[in-house]
Amino acid sequence: MRRQVAQVPVWWPRLRKEVQAAQRPWRCQVPQARQSRICVIGGLRHRAGEWTDTAARPLEDQLAEIVQEVGLRGQAAERKRLADMEEAQQKRLRWEAVKRQATAEYAEAYRARHLEAQNAAWRRAAGLVEYVGALRLHAESLPLGPAKDEAEAWIAWAEGHAQRLNPLNGSPLMPEIPEPRAEDLKPFMQGLRPYGPS
Repeated sequence: MRRQVAQVPVWWPRLRKEVQAAQRPWRCQVPQARQSRICVIGGLRHRAGEWTDTAARPLEDQLAEIVQEVGLRGQAAERKRLADMEEAQQKRLRWEAVKRQATAEYAEAYRARHLEAQNAAWRRAAGLVEYVGALRLHAESLPLGPAKDEAEAWIAWAEGHAQRLNPLNGSPLMPEIPEPRAEDLKPFMQGLRPYGPS
């Protein structure tokens, strides 16, 4: 025999009002008039979850207890919902704090990389200037003619190139930090996802 799940009858207005107002992830199984059992399924159980119509205790006498159980389950579900909301809010606040810290750490790492790149460029330019000096000495020993003219043209270009490479030829400025992408922040997020709280 299949058990049928029916809607709360109109003649049980208090129970129907509790069920409709709560709107929680549980359901109330109410038997049809010919059946003699009520089951409240889901939610945090406080007392009974099933009431049977007996001669000693008819269902009509148990309605207050049924309504109270539905109300208690609704209150428990509401407390859980509020606790879940609070937990989600705390998780979001923590994620935002970690993201702010990660953004600051990203900026520091970007500046350090920029400084190291400037240092490498300066060392490279200094090496090229030394090499260009050696080229100039060699070119001075060349006899006049097309070979010497080509060597001097090459040296002029090499000097200009070394000057363009040298970061000290301009004003040393703090680098502008680009807006970090989620992937840029990932190493600094302390294991959290950079896309948002999960």
